[in-house]
This record gives sequence, C-alpha cells and structure tokens, in this order.
Amino acid sequence: MSTPIALSATGSFRLAVDIGGTFTDVVLLAPDGRLSTTKVPSTPDDYARGVIEGCRQILMRENVAASDVSEMLHASTVATNAILEGKGARTALVTTEGFRDVLELRRIRVPRLYEPLYRKPPPLVPRRHRFEVAERVGPRGEVLRALDEAALPGIAGQIEAAGIEAVAVCFLHSYANPDHERRAGELLRALLPDCFVTLSVDVLPEIREYERTSTTVINAYVAPPVSRYLTSLRAGLDKEGITAPLFMMQSSGGILDLETVLQRPALVVESGPAAGVIGAGYVGRRAGFENVIALDVGGTTAKASVVERGRYLTTDEYEVGGGISLSSRLVKGGGYALRLPVIDVSEVGTGGGSIVRLNTAGNISVGPQSAGAMPGPVAYGRGGVEPTVTDANVALGYLNPVAIADGTVAIDLAAARASIERKVATPLGRSVEEASYGVLAIANALMARSVRSVTTSRGRDPRDFALLAFGGGGGLHAVGLAASLGMRRVIIPPAAGVFSAFGLLYSEIEFAQSQGLLTQLDGADPVKLDDAFSALEASVLHHLGRPADTVRLRRRLDLRYAGQAFELAVDMPDGAFDAAMRDALAAAFDEEHARTYGHSLPRAHPREIVTLRVIGTVITERPESHLPARPRQGEVSTRPAYFGEEGWLEARIVERHDLAAPLNGPLIVEEPDATIIVPPGWTASLDGRLNILIDQTVEVPA
Repeated sequence: MSTPIALSATGSFRLAVDIGGTFTDVVLLAPDGRLSTTKVPSTPDDYARGVIEGCRQILMRENVAASDVSEMLHASTVATNAILEGKGARTALVTTEGFRDVLELRRIRVPRLYEPLYRKPPPLVPRRHRFEVAERVGPRGEVLRALDEAALPGIAGQIEAAGIEAVAVCFLHSYANPDHERRAGELLRALLPDCFVTLSVDVLPEIREYERTSTTVINAYVAPPVSRYLTSLRAGLDKEGITAPLFMMQSSGGILDLETVLQRPALVVESGPAAGVIGAGYVGRRAGFENVIALDVGGTTAKASVVERGRYLTTDEYEVGGGISLSSRLVKGGGYALRLPVIDVSEVGTGGGSIVRLNTAGNISVGPQSAGAMPGPVAYGRGGVEPTVTDANVALGYLNPVAIADGTVAIDLAAARASIERKVATPLGRSVEEASYGVLAIANALMARSVRSVTTSRGRDPRDFALLAFGGGGGLHAVGLAASLGMRRVIIPPAAGVFSAFGLLYSEIEFAQSQGLLTQLDGADPVKLDDAFSALEASVLHHLGRPADTVRLRRRLDLRYAGQAFELAVDMPDGAFDAAMRDALAAAFDEEHARTYGHSLPRAHPREIVTLRVIGTVITERPESHLPARPRQGEVSTRPAYFGEEGWLEARIVERHDLAAPLNGPLIVEEPDATIIVPPGWTASLDGRLNILIDQTVEVPA
C-alpha cells in the first residue's frame, strides 16, 4: 500500500510558473489551499527575467516571505524554442562505422503526400560533425567487432577543434549490450571535459536506430541552452531568497528534479502543453466529466489534447521542428523524431498574437507568424503594426476596450480597428466587423484542426467529449470552436488564463525507464520478463530516491502484431504472467488498435512485445485549492458586440459569480486573466466548484 507524501505543512507555499509566448503566468498556492495568480509580460531576450519578476510581484502582493516557499514548479519552452529556432548547441555525433548518415536518411514518410519536392529540415548535426568509430554489437548483444578505443582521441581532437558544445554517442544495438557505448562515453568525457556527452543507452535504450539516434541528438542539442537557462534562473531565484527546490514539468506529464533535467533535457521538450492537460484532467474529474478535450489557446499557438476516462493519453511518436510540433501516427517526416513519452498534444500556430494578412490569392491568412510579447497586438500600443487575432477580438467588442489582464494592459480600440480596416477590411471591400468576424472564423477553423488531430484521427468522436478551454484566449474561442465540431458542452475553469501554471500544482514527481526486449507475447519467458521489469523498477526507485511505499509503480508493454513496424502501449495488470494475462494483454492491445486504426486481427495472429516500460510516480497529497472571493468590480453593464448573422447586440458584462443562476447569451464574462464569450443560443451557469458550464440551447449551424 503506497503512503502519500503530504505537501500541506504549515508555512509551506508552492509557486508554479508557466512561460507563454506573450505572458508568463504565476500561481501561488497557500497551505490552506488559497490560490493567488498574476501575469507578467514574457521576456524573450531572457525568459528567466520574466519568471523572477512574476515571482517577486506575487510574493510582495501576498506578503509572503521568499523563505516560506517550499517548492517551485516550472513549465518552459526553452528546449522547444532551441529546436524550432535552430539555436541549440553546436553538436557532434559519434556512431558505429557505416551509420554516419542515419540522421540524414531518416524515414521515407513526409508530411505532405502530394508535394514531391518537399525538403525535410536539415539534420541537427551536419555531416562534417558526424564521426564513425569501428565497433559492432549484434541485435542479441553479441560483440561482433571490438570497440576501437585508439580512434577516440583523434575523434575528440576533431570535436574540440570544431568548437563543439555537446556530443551524442549512439552505437548500433547498444540497447542489447551497452558496454561499447558506455566505454566510449567514459573516454570522451575524459578527453572533452567541457563538452556535454550523452549516450543513447541512457536516453532511449530501445530498437530503431534512427529514432534512437535522433532522440539522443536532440538531448545533446538542447542541453547547453537548457543548462544556461536553468543556471540563470536558479541564480536569480536564490538572489531573491527563493531557495526552494526547483522542479520542471516533463513532456509525459510528471515533474522532474533539476538534476535529471540537466542530464536528460529532451524529457522537457514539450513541458509547456503538458501542465494544462494535467490541470484539465484534475478539474474534469472533480466536476464529474471523465472525458474532456483540453484546449489551450495562448498568444502564439492553440493546443488540444484528450483526457479519456479521467486519464490523459500519451504517445512516443513525436516530431518537433521543421514547421510542426505534432504527435501523430498518421503524419510523419516533417520534423525531428523524439521517441520519448509525450502527452498526446496537437498544436497549430494560431493564437491571440497570430498575425492576420491577405495571402497572394487575396484571402485572409491567420498565423503562424506571431506578434509575440513584443511588440504584441496593435491594440496593446507597444509598437505593433500588423493586425492580430486579438485585434479582431477587440474590434468585435469581445475584449474590454479600455484594459485587460486586471487593468495591467491598456487597450487601444481605435488602433485595433484601424489596423483591421487598413490591412484586411478595405482590400476585401468589407466592414471592419465583417472582416474581424471572418478572422475569428478562420482562426477557429485552424484551432479545430488541432482538436480533430487528437480525436477523429485517433478514432474518437469529439461530440462524446466536453471542451475544457483555458489559456488567455480559450474563453474567447471555445464556444465558436465547439459549435463547429458539433460539441454541446464547454467548461471554463477558474483561473483559466493562468491554467497551465495551475496544472503544475497538481502534477506528481515521476520518472520512467524503458528497455527494448523483442519477443513474442505468447512465447515470452515469464522469468526473464519479470527479471527485466524488476531491474527497471529498481532503477526507477533508485532515481526517485523515495521510500518504496511512497511510490506507485506501473508496468507497461509496447505491443504490435507480427509484421508491423509500429507499436501501441498497454498497461500490464497485476498477477502472474500466465495464459490469462497474455489473453488480457492481447485484448487490451486489440481494443486500442481498433480504436486507433479501425481494425484488429484475430487472436491466432502473433503479437510481439517490443519494449518494457516502468513508470514510477511519487504519491502526493494535494490540498483542495480555491480562489478567494473577489469583490464585484462594478455594476453589471452592457456593451455592443458583433455576432455574425445576428449583427451587433448588447451583451451583458458579468463576472463569474454572477452565473450562480444560469444566464442566456449574449454574455461577456470578464476576469482578471481571461475573457469568456457566450454567444446567442448558449447558456452559461456555475457549478459547485466555480467552473463555468456553457451549454448549447439553440441549434447553431456548424
């Protein structure tokens, strides 16, 4: 029986910080469960500066001493940005002789089937920085050729002369026998003491040389920028007196200690989107919704993910960079393969800061270019000249025409309308409101693609889910997007505008280990299987450094039908690995295969085990949280807002607590960190946990 660790000790405050493209969100959780939030502008030139400023502001406002903070949780896009912007470390690859070009060859698939001239992004390691060494291990771990240790000093000399910052070592079949790879790593670390050296056996000890090589290279490529950022952040926090342990959200949904992140930074490449999904699952379960689609609309992107039966979904088939950040089993080849567990998130480059232009055909184009934090939308008055989605929301009357973000960001309505009129409305021969409404329709259609990627593309019907929307723009777009997908229930949680930071507070310390083991499911040796799992469990417990009774261990298997080249993960039930368990595992795999691909094969067809996984989670008690009651900021008022065919209507301006009794749209709910639009034909109400529930009351054409 696992014993939970309590994190509600007296005097113990917890800070959570999420960096977005426009704002950095900070949430402070008090020992009694009281939440405090703030937003500060992100600082792309040095993200740590914005994080530290946000922490300083919230602690000062709440009169909390820095020494009373017991834990700081952080989600960051630093690793992702290094890849997307091509600003990672100067990296070298040391690999088995004959396999220098694995990174170049990749896989045959491309994301655009009917674009024969499509060019994949260049490898993160150019050919001149890829070095071969004589050695060879077979797929069963047998040594076919000894490691040529004498060649490594010469390779190290070339690496040093090239000004390399990080080295990835990936030998063929090292997952079956890591001795050569570990010895090469030992020698290279001694020869190159100023370089970050990472081994594939430590990052991804699994079959498939391209995915293993790519993942190891990504780990090396992002390590120096992540290290510089975290070192700067740690120093800045210490200077403020915040000496509490720093934990980072990892892509798979758990949080990691700083030391692990510094050694395996690839685990946090998609840490930002994960936090919001964790929060969506937590809020959905408490509100009685086991199946929700989490929609995070920020300043630069919109991200969607599925929480099904109370659990978020993960995938280990992920690609980042090259114009996409997509977890997809159907679209591949456009980015860099990252074969690590990642919450199944689909992302499109459409958010509040997305720039609106007319394309060469004279049609409205939204994103993926973004105005970002600086200069930001035209309405912010910071020098922006290109209209954005936020400017369209301002022109339609959806956003407060005076100020947003609790009064900290002034709004220039006239400038927003003028930019839409000049760049969009006049060239199209439309009014400002018609053009702005068209901008939102296109933005919603693009965001709907992210929802379809994690639902219909995975064999799930979005109409069977509630849409739980958050982020600064989630409430502005949620109902329009839901209507286009035939969904009839929208949930807007409290603190929606800083919800990803909130989600960090309900994440648990987690670490996973995997091991390749190719064998048939029905012919697997139970003793060998249990020994392998036991070794992985011991490694996970050692890494977590916690008593065994405070850790929940889960065993998972990656299975496939014989002859396939891809796998699906299934949980392994407790008990002996006997015929009944084999049948149960086969049935679970068949169900997931049918859900994902629309079919399954008869039981007589062989199924193969490809990879063993163990996930260890530190069981932690989290106190119930709540936002303090906020006094009304003024009388209930109205303002004109434009709703397409309905035209201009007087929309009531209300606050969350005004929805204790259901109200029909049109409504605009204004909060310190977000704005929620309830159009005609929809009704908004409040549940017992202060979630806004928005339900369709009149059929709205899709």
